[in-house]
Amino acid sequence: MKAIAIKPDNKKPVLIWQEVSDISFGPAEVLVAIRATAVNRADLLQARGYYPPPEGVSEILGLEMSGVVAAVGAEVKNWHVGDRVLALLPGGGYAEHVAVHHDLLLELPQSWSWAQGAAVPEVWLTAFLNLFLEGQLKPGQAVLIHAGGSGVGTAGIQMARESGATVFTTAGSDQKLTKCRELGARLAINYKIQDFSREILTATAGQGVDLVLDPVGGSYLQQNLQILKENGRLVSIGLLGGRTAEIDLGWVLGKSLRIIGSRLRSRSLEEKISITRKFKRQFWPLLNEGKIWPVIDRVFPIIEAQAAHEYVRENRNIGKVILEIDVV
Repeated sequence: MKAIAIKPDNKKPVLIWQEVSDISFGPAEVLVAIRATAVNRADLLQARGYYPPPEGVSEILGLEMSGVVAAVGAEVKNWHVGDRVLALLPGGGYAEHVAVHHDLLLELPQSWSWAQGAAVPEVWLTAFLNLFLEGQLKPGQAVLIHAGGSGVGTAGIQMARESGATVFTTAGSDQKLTKCRELGARLAINYKIQDFSREILTATAGQGVDLVLDPVGGSYLQQNLQILKENGRLVSIGLLGGRTAEIDLGWVLGKSLRIIGSRLRSRSLEEKISITRKFKRQFWPLLNEGKIWPVIDRVFPIIEAQAAHEYVRENRNIGKVILEIDVV
């Protein structure tokens, strides 16, 4: 089969679509012929050698895909050759084929494109996990979602909106702020020119929010803690703004705050299956009905993965950047 291989370079990694070894699949897995995958910041880190895959996982990039079931393992009863599917992956998505445990698969609606299917698994499950399972967001509560124009952000705004929460968000351009408002954010703050903590406290009459979902990290820590209500939760999912910061434990103790670090890729298969099932019950019907939807910025052919990575690295996208695989 063909897949994206990484050629190390002193300046930046070079991504090449080339022949690689075929893969096998186990009795509880299906072999999927991939039609589309998507670019995540984890892919950019892995390509540069900063985020190696978990032990035993394919070194091929790609944490999600949509495609067609090409073969099924002996223990698989609920999926058949020809089924249209999408799934979260621990790796291996930038390729023509991938092996997936059957309990991780979701059925791709007939009206959806391959690109739409590939835009869901990683970011929607990440947003769901961290807003509702880790963050325990409830109807009537308020949440601040940083990087609202990202894939996770555009998914999280919609799910929080549909759950009955009040949504605040940050983004770095007028176009991204507009999209956040269209998706349901009550207030969208330009972090480049506004102090988000001041804006949040003003908008909430000094009350703050119940939950903060943060991919930024160190540079935002103090402000995040400042705007949390009593019993508030900060869920940290990234380190774009650094990994270290000074913390005022007075705020943490005085308001009974919780700081939660959360990753999805490194979780066990059993955990990922559980997360997928809970997401399917709570939000998959809304996706099927079109009440919420994946936001797609651009679609690149897989042979242009290098350009797609640069596009995301430059933070130009609103929502997801997709890689499509041509079927010969």
